[in-house]
Amino acid sequence: MNKISATFILNHRQVTAKVALGMVALDYIRNLQKLTGSKQACRTGDCGACSVLLGRHEKGKLIYHAVNSCLLPMAAVHGCHLVTIEGLNTAELNPIQQAVLDNGGVQCGFCSPGFVVAMTAYFLNAQTANLDEFVDAVAGNLCRCSGYMGIKRALRQLLQQYPLNNSENRLQDLIERQILPDYFVAIAPRLAEIPILKTPSNHDAIMVAGGTDLFVQRPQLLAASQLKLLESNQEITLTQQQCRITASTTLETLKNSPLLQSLFPQFKKEMEMIATTPIRQRATVGGNLANASPIADMAIFFLALAAQLELRSLNGETRSVRLQDFFQTYKQIDLQAGEQIAALSFSCPPQPILFSFEKVSKRQYSDIASVNSALFLELEQETIKTAHLSAGGVAAIPLYLAKTCAYLQGKAISNEVVKQAVNIAQTEISPISDQRGSAEYKRLLLRQLIIAHFLKLLPDLLNAEDLL
Repeated sequence: MNKISATFILNHRQVTAKVALGMVALDYIRNLQKLTGSKQACRTGDCGACSVLLGRHEKGKLIYHAVNSCLLPMAAVHGCHLVTIEGLNTAELNPIQQAVLDNGGVQCGFCSPGFVVAMTAYFLNAQTANLDEFVDAVAGNLCRCSGYMGIKRALRQLLQQYPLNNSENRLQDLIERQILPDYFVAIAPRLAEIPILKTPSNHDAIMVAGGTDLFVQRPQLLAASQLKLLESNQEITLTQQQCRITASTTLETLKNSPLLQSLFPQFKKEMEMIATTPIRQRATVGGNLANASPIADMAIFFLALAAQLELRSLNGETRSVRLQDFFQTYKQIDLQAGEQIAALSFSCPPQPILFSFEKVSKRQYSDIASVNSALFLELEQETIKTAHLSAGGVAAIPLYLAKTCAYLQGKAISNEVVKQAVNIAQTEISPISDQRGSAEYKRLLLRQLIIAHFLKLLPDLLNAEDLL
């Protein structure tokens, strides 16, 4: 078994753990450290019962995020501060714990540690006090007893008691408010003394970025395998109308990017429909694409932007491939042995960009799509100069609807053109019946989503009643 000697700070103690590279932090803290406040439940990142804080140096600052310890490999905690609920406890209940208790947010208590961790992460990171964003911060935590109203009352009370400000030292503010224990003040210099971990290179190692899907699909394999953690280089840049996103950029970084929000005004709200905050903190753009799920949200989003991938081999050679050519058959991609996705790029036409992303799932937020779709349009007067349309959940791969796009190009906007585009799209898809709906249902969903794209982007040129 491949092992690693990971040195990190666990709550207030520095430890060195000689464990399997692919052991997840949940097993380490519960089974080896006997810190049982972090609960074992779904082991898929869906419930939040195992949530911990992971603090690491990012661009010269110590940043903490709430993450699911059931999906966090021990190889990723070296040089970090790993905080369980025990590391937030003090002699008395801290203000977050007290607010949850006072407002009836606790019944059986199984989920409570995860909620407290997620709330603490919000106070560590939020720029302004906002109830909707606070709710989103704890959306990855499930409670089967309380009905959530007591928890929401606690969130509201905490925002009233502790208004956030943009001080230069949020950590010190939270220590003074007793939301964090005193020992947090000394963590940053202690982490700086931990040397960089050097792991042996192995061309056969399994490459892992966030691991939010890999550790769900193949936990036993990863626990017994050599892993290669991909470097976390998160960059989103715009140069000469060309937007470039490094593959290791997390979905949460995407969501909060001012650049992407300026290009796509609805982007932040749309990203809230994709996974939960702890998953978005770990999941990466490259991982979402390489996983090649037929309903991968980022694949559908970027297919409609005619994105290009930059692939890099072990010896540093790079090649470019269109995203629409990257997906070949079910879970098969154009990625050679040793290659990894280095970056993604797309061209940005002059503003405003006509772009729409739509998703239908059993739950509106945080759920896997039944069908998702995106449409990009570039117009000259009322004629379509360029169209890119994508769809997920209706084929074995994230699908670029090439025939429909070719038909739309050069057409004047009209209800009849949209209807014909919908008809052509139906000939390009091959949905199957599964737990997310029947094939007939998915065909209907895509039809409605394509119409919704056009009505959202061109409401003054189309007649909704005629289309629907």
